[in-house]
Amino acid sequence: MAAVAPLLRTSPMPTRPASTPRPQAPCSRFADGDPGAVLRAARDALAAGTRPVLAIVVETEGSTYAAPGTLALFSEALQHGWISGGCLEPEIARLAMEAAAGERIGWLEIDTTDDGALFLGSAVGCRGRQLIALLPLAALPGVDTALQTWLGDRQDLTITLDRHGDIGWHIGARSGHWCLPSDPVPPSAVAQWPVIVRRAPSVLVLGTGPETPVLVPMLRTLGWRVVVADARPAWRARVAPDIDVIEATPIDAIATHADADVALVMHHGFEADRDALEALAASHIPFIGLLGPDRRRRDLFKLLRPDDRDALADRLQSPVGIPGCGRGAAAIALSIATQLQHWRGAQA
Repeated sequence: MAAVAPLLRTSPMPTRPASTPRPQAPCSRFADGDPGAVLRAARDALAAGTRPVLAIVVETEGSTYAAPGTLALFSEALQHGWISGGCLEPEIARLAMEAAAGERIGWLEIDTTDDGALFLGSAVGCRGRQLIALLPLAALPGVDTALQTWLGDRQDLTITLDRHGDIGWHIGARSGHWCLPSDPVPPSAVAQWPVIVRRAPSVLVLGTGPETPVLVPMLRTLGWRVVVADARPAWRARVAPDIDVIEATPIDAIATHADADVALVMHHGFEADRDALEALAASHIPFIGLLGPDRRRRDLFKLLRPDDRDALADRLQSPVGIPGCGRGAAAIALSIATQLQHWRGAQA
């Protein structure tokens, strides 16, 4: 077997025993990271008539930069997502373009378990192994349907690959299947790899304020679907001119987005926050964050019915955000995003 780079293998090594892969961790019901950015870039690249290649980490052992299920996209002039810390991406991109040109599934093994791998070539400093599939998306008619369905829906996407070139996907009631020529697969203890792209978590931000211009882009970068609602034109224009904000009262926004995973009450206005809490009490949104000190929460609760207070008790985080991040709008936004990320990762 010829090595294409010190740490990369693209074909089997007969003397090596088959590995026991680490399965994709089912630790959260939400996507890990931001696969939406990769899938969105793939959809747009296909629409532009280019030949993007989707790289999928299907197996890992030991310490690796990426986990099973990690996605990255490579095309002639773009890259979205990361499989290593950046040192191996140029070689992955080159092999991806070979897979695109040949309209075949490429396979790449990155093995840094040997002591010598710590100092040779593009050494990454990790002590693990990754098996990566390279899928030429332009050779898969209708794959844009799978991409768009995940991007527009709230369901998991399952992609199934095997060593013979069969590729399947399903999301909800939709599914598809293809078969492509496949390069030889490096040794593995399994013959088929199911990869689950979990749905993205969603957050409804009720109200705009100084935190909005920092918090909304931060959450979107972390892979959240974000909707911001505020019925006050002056606040929308003053603090969030570059943010897409829907003009809606808290009651209407909650009714329209009742399936949100998180609601953040951030009006910087007592009456609007009271209306939001009253409407959220009747909702099933599991995480409700209220901006402001605990004294403010107590004052708001005095104006709510006992049944509404009881309905909010187990779901309300007040003050929202973790302590210790500092003062000011940016620090508050960071504290809120950090708490939401902790909550996201704990949802099994």
